[in-house]
Amino acid sequence: MPCLYKDAAQPIAARVQDLLSRMTEEEKYAQMHAFWLILSPDGRHRSRRDLSDDFAGSADADDLAARLALGIGQITRPLGTHIVEAKEGVRALNRLQKTLVEETRLGIPAMFHEECLVGLLCKDATLFPSSLSYGATWDPELVEQVAAAIRAEAQSIGCHQGLAPVLDVSRDVRWGRTEETFGEDPYLVGKMATAYVRGLQGPKRDLLATLKHYVGHSFSEGARNHAPVHLGFRELNDTFLLPFEMAVKLANAGSVMPAYHDIDNQPCHSDAFLLTEVLRNRWGFDGLIVADYGGVSLLHQHHGVSADAAESAALAFNAGLDIELPKDDCARHLAEARQRGLISAEKIDEIVARILHEKFRLGLFEHPYADENDVSLQRGTTRQLAWQAAVRAVTMLENNGILPLRPQAGQKIAVIGPTADDPLALLSGYSFPVHLIISDMAAQADVTTPLQALRDCYGEAAIHYAKGCHILEQRTAGAPVFPGDSGTPLQHSPVSQDTRLIADAVAQAQACEVALVFVGDLAGLFQSGTVGEGSDTDSLQLPGVQQQLLEAVVATGTPTIAILTGGRPYFLNGVEEKLAGYLAAFAPGQEGGRAIADVLSGRELPSGRLVLSVPKSAGAMPYYYNHKLKSGGTPIAFSFGARYPFGYGLSGTTFHYGDLQLAEASVPSRDGTVTAQLRITNSGDRPGSEVVQLYVKDRLASLVRPVHELKAFQRVELQPGESAQLTFFLPTDMLNFTDAQGDRVVEPGEFELQAGASSADIRARAVVTVTGSLYKLPTQWRMESHCEVAFPR
Repeated sequence: MPCLYKDAAQPIAARVQDLLSRMTEEEKYAQMHAFWLILSPDGRHRSRRDLSDDFAGSADADDLAARLALGIGQITRPLGTHIVEAKEGVRALNRLQKTLVEETRLGIPAMFHEECLVGLLCKDATLFPSSLSYGATWDPELVEQVAAAIRAEAQSIGCHQGLAPVLDVSRDVRWGRTEETFGEDPYLVGKMATAYVRGLQGPKRDLLATLKHYVGHSFSEGARNHAPVHLGFRELNDTFLLPFEMAVKLANAGSVMPAYHDIDNQPCHSDAFLLTEVLRNRWGFDGLIVADYGGVSLLHQHHGVSADAAESAALAFNAGLDIELPKDDCARHLAEARQRGLISAEKIDEIVARILHEKFRLGLFEHPYADENDVSLQRGTTRQLAWQAAVRAVTMLENNGILPLRPQAGQKIAVIGPTADDPLALLSGYSFPVHLIISDMAAQADVTTPLQALRDCYGEAAIHYAKGCHILEQRTAGAPVFPGDSGTPLQHSPVSQDTRLIADAVAQAQACEVALVFVGDLAGLFQSGTVGEGSDTDSLQLPGVQQQLLEAVVATGTPTIAILTGGRPYFLNGVEEKLAGYLAAFAPGQEGGRAIADVLSGRELPSGRLVLSVPKSAGAMPYYYNHKLKSGGTPIAFSFGARYPFGYGLSGTTFHYGDLQLAEASVPSRDGTVTAQLRITNSGDRPGSEVVQLYVKDRLASLVRPVHELKAFQRVELQPGESAQLTFFLPTDMLNFTDAQGDRVVEPGEFELQAGASSADIRARAVVTVTGSLYKLPTQWRMESHCEVAFPR
């Protein structure tokens, strides 16, 4: 008679309990961690240590075989760790799964996870734009489509969990991981992240999205990787927890990953209040909490809150962790932790039950294998979606009338800059070629550089190219200092200071009618690039000698259009005022070159809007639009403020905003809805796309509030002379803030609604009065506004 847990007709809870009752303690511990392996179709799997990566740990073949016999919770990035053809990688996955399912005592299959923030992290997967680009579209529906396309590629290789999206709210753009964020507004981040989770997980949640980095990772001391975070719970809840709460409650997110840092001296990986009380008890999260890579070990290695690996394991698992990633540094010591009384058998069973529940729910016991003949990467429709996201994100910051630069007979265009013909310059840190620093592969991975696309658009004869300078003359994987290390010698920056190529660029600009100068940064982990995880900066000047290059080209008098790509904004020292045009394309992915050419040439309208303020100086950091009134100092600091504010972007036409009209002048604090109507008209002579933004200012509150906060937005596309009637519905629940008791409350009083084209360009205002008594929000509160658009004749 078969075991009950193998009967798919039985309730999941019964299957879990039956299997749990049959497991030894060591088999339970094995489910609580992952292995990071180089898999082989012949079953001769190796530790990633064989790639000379100490971070992956070590295990000889006999030890690995013995440990696999106990089962395993997860396998870490089987196709994203090294260069392997997808079909061969799936075959190797199936071989390992066969060992687990058919050759172990209990036959428990493993879950496989991969990175997937900007596309599936494996060879030949589609390379989508960065999260900053996702945000700059201001289009949650498009982001959901992108995530659904990533989901299809991930599932085709047998992936069960994707380590995305990133819900960190940008506060200081010096932070290298700024490129992974959706921007600096918590509501916008929540909307985009919720859409991404819905797309990645699908309606059945049969691929787990992973919310990271929980929480406050982006407000680190000095914007340095892993650095401490100094926040009280009220600001933590209002700004940094909000997107996570939205993604958990609105999109049923399947997994959460704690962050590396500590908040007010408490490391996130051992924070029971955040991991259990807030996430599970208050929000009702029912998925898996997985460690950030090495995060459990850091409890004793860096934070110094535990004596050894066994104690670190106990701290993390008692706090709420379910699975240690990427391997078993601390989980392998769980038996010792049990013997020392640091963790109970009941806690182990609670955790393993959650893990088994997800494996049963995902159908792994019935369908453990992927079809190696059904791998589906780089489909035409997927590439088209990557292009669409890249186009919609391109943001026009300056235009003196030169754009669009339409193709003309006999024209000569200088294409200049270190990012004009570098495939890696279009990609984010968590794309496969950048993650592994594979320059030659990027050139073959369907990445079209701007130079290639411009030649296709304007013709070979029109384009005159000069690199102008280098950013990094040599790209190397690995970091000179592993993040968190101390007591090491000062390192020298690898950024190039060579100015010898500038003269050739100047000559090309002088010989042409217009110059396109491509500047920016290069993504790369741990100082292998100028932006990305562990690649923080202390300056907002363009890396290397790019500023000198740009100034030299502008000085020729040739009309100059700058195109900025990369993972953070930079201040151009006033050159902005001398540019004929200025576009921000962020990291636009494999179709980014075509997207940039299409916008420059007028084939596509510029429609992106900034999701980060562009500050005037690193001395203004941290800077964000939704600051407190006193943030600028008294008197206001000269460095404070942004040349290009949050929400800003030109569209090539003009829009007229009518009055903001309220359906009711007052609404109740409990269950009320503010209804506001606005008419917008394309008053220019070209078609255009506008993102109408609705902000709220709390005029009087019991605690200090930001100067204003985004609460709704709507993209609308209009022909010349065409109008649209926008009706916003804003639940009064969204007027909440966190009180001294840690509860979300809505206070009665006056709230100013502000409709505009950016956070600094408010076109219409109205004041609504919230009546009634102080209202403490229930667990399920209304977290989203919506807008209805009509086109009156």
